[in-house]
Amino acid sequence: MPFAIPKETYNGKINTVTIGKAGNTVSLGGGDTYPFLAFDGQLQAGIPIALEVWDSAPLDWSPMLNEAYNDVYADPVKWALACQDKYNADMIALRLMSTHPDQGDKSPEAAAQVVKQVLEAIRVPLIILGCNHIEKDAEVLKACAEVASGYNCLIGKAQEKNYKTIAAAAMAYGHYVLALSNLDINLAKQLNILLTQMGVKEEKIVMDTMSSSLGYGLEYSYSVMERVRMAALKQNDNMVQMPIISDVGIEASKAKESKVDEPAWGDTRARGILWEATTAVGLLMSGLDALIMRNPAAMEQVRKTVADLREQ
Repeated sequence: MPFAIPKETYNGKINTVTIGKAGNTVSLGGGDTYPFLAFDGQLQAGIPIALEVWDSAPLDWSPMLNEAYNDVYADPVKWALACQDKYNADMIALRLMSTHPDQGDKSPEAAAQVVKQVLEAIRVPLIILGCNHIEKDAEVLKACAEVASGYNCLIGKAQEKNYKTIAAAAMAYGHYVLALSNLDINLAKQLNILLTQMGVKEEKIVMDTMSSSLGYGLEYSYSVMERVRMAALKQNDNMVQMPIISDVGIEASKAKESKVDEPAWGDTRARGILWEATTAVGLLMSGLDALIMRNPAAMEQVRKTVADLREQ
């Protein structure tokens, strides 16, 4: 007797968010099935990956990252171009760390000039990230949104205590909002509701439900993302049907196992690459739509794995 593979049916679909200028855009989301289950429905067009760039040279990155970026650390424009041209990143995630009160406290105007220079140099879409200081991010991202008008950037991270300023700036200058919640589906949904009540369209929101790396809480962050995807697809909850992006690079780099030179743990360089790549692939299984990574070698490992899984 012929065997028919049972098909799971879904009631909802993930929104498609397309960032960047015409001719140089990247789309996030758009799928209507669980990750890599093409036999059940339509997968998203792809899993775009952004490489992280700082506006100032980091002091505590691992030696393997120094190998990749040491000659461009001092210049965010050259760094972004290296990520685009040398490593073929789909997007650039510019993190404005020098604006943090404890790491330079640069002005919103200074940060905006860096954003302007990077935008004028690259052709791939830009994600503009603050320094994760609630008050300063609101000021900085407002100024950056203005100079980036017309580039259709993803800006954030908007959080419960500063989302109003960031959302207003995004709407005023035609950008998309990256909404950060703290490992809780209810908090993620609530922030999306607040943003839409302000007037941000659902297809202009991307979620970051917060993530953890391998060995440091990956399982819990996975479970949160999985619950978000289940609510979006099975329950057709439009307040969690926004694409999810994970800031994997910064989380994997916090793990001492990813960078400590300990011979008993094996080759440090290979371990660092695998730590970030394994974290990324593990979280992709929960239903992520995009990644922000640091290590170009880890990014390539993830791309190969994704390609293999999509061919099954």
